[in-house]
This record gives sequence, C-alpha cells and structure tokens, in this order.
Amino acid sequence: MRLVVLGATGPTGRVLTDQALAAGHQVTAVARRADTLPARPGLTTVAADATREGALDTALTGADAVLSALGVRPSRAPVRLYSTGITQAVAAMERHGVKRLLAISSAVLDPAWRPSGEFFFNHVLDPHVNRRVARTAHEDMRRMEAVLADSAVEWTAVRPSGLFGHPAVTAYRTAPQSADGLYTSRADLAAAMLRELDENAYLRTAMGVATVDTRPGFLKLLREEVLRKQ
Repeated sequence: MRLVVLGATGPTGRVLTDQALAAGHQVTAVARRADTLPARPGLTTVAADATREGALDTALTGADAVLSALGVRPSRAPVRLYSTGITQAVAAMERHGVKRLLAISSAVLDPAWRPSGEFFFNHVLDPHVNRRVARTAHEDMRRMEAVLADSAVEWTAVRPSGLFGHPAVTAYRTAPQSADGLYTSRADLAAAMLRELDENAYLRTAMGVATVDTRPGFLKLLREEVLRKQ
C-alpha cells in the first residue's frame, strides 16, 4: 500500500515508518523536518506543516491511507495540533479521494478506562497528571475525534495507554474504545495500526491498544518519556 505517515520524525512516527517499510509498503513521511530521516528504498519524505491548509496535497496524491502520529509533549499550554492537523488531513483526503485514516489518540478519552490492578495510577496519577497536567492535549484529542466522527472518511481513532520504547513487537491486546493495560509500547502501537489497515475491524470507532507482556521500569520511563528533550 501507499501510506502517508504524519508526524514521521516523532518517536512513534519513526517506529511506524520503519515497520511500514519493513512490511513492504511505500511510505511518504511527512514532518516539518522530514529531511532528517535517512534515505531508504520505498521512502519518500515531504517537509510540511500538517496544520497548514493545502500543505498535505503533495503527500496525499496517489495515497491509499493516512496514518497520523501527530503529537505533542503534554503540558498545561494550549494544544491545537491534533484537531487542526486532522482537519487538514481530512480535507486533503477528500480532495484526493483517499478513504482510510488511522489517527493516534489516547486511552484517557474513554471515561471507563481504569487499568486492572493499578491502584496508584487510577487514584493518584490519572486524576492529578493525565486529567490536569495533560488536560489540554486530551481536550484537543477529543476535538480531533469529533472531526473524525463528522467526516466521510473511513477512520479509526487509535487509543494507546502510556507510551514507551521497546525494541520488538509483543503479544499486544486490542479492544473497543480502550484496552485493559497501563502501558503501550510504540512497537506494539505501530503493529496494531498496520494490522488494522488489513483487517478493518475498527472502522469509524476507537481501538484501544495495550502491551501486556512487558512494562517499562519507572526510572527508564521517566528518563525517556518525561525528561527527554523535545
């Protein structure tokens, strides 16, 4: 398939691009600094700001599907990247006749998401971090999902739990709305998105993805996901 990956230079976008190329897809990687990606067979890079009107037209010409890995580090600052980027992606898809779109969101958007056996997270971290410090990002994800729901494209909102780096795909879990698990490795998230392209099991709804066979150490997670430079 001819795939367009938005946010391709971010930590999730790079894993998604790598897996898509390894699976034999043709990939157009879109990011503001797409030229920093190493040249490889099957890869085309397009330097573009996905939030700008018309910026995605070149990338979407001839595409079969769009995979959005757009994202920002959670903070209290206003966030519009998710909703604005997907609004522009949907508009460009409609202009170019591209039907399939998968966009990364968050398990936090499911009000019933409470990972089993995670008392400290459910009662301390979730209400005081996810729903306060990261509130603006999650609010914009809700706006993004509303844009998807109002569109005519065949969309899937992909909702991982807490993201972390892991070198290999595991026996991850998927479920409607959100999956029961505190963490999702980026390798599993990318694999689940590519599998969904083939299976279309979650058309016009949300798909939760969770890693269940391994989990990150707290200090490693803090260093790589919280203290990592932009």
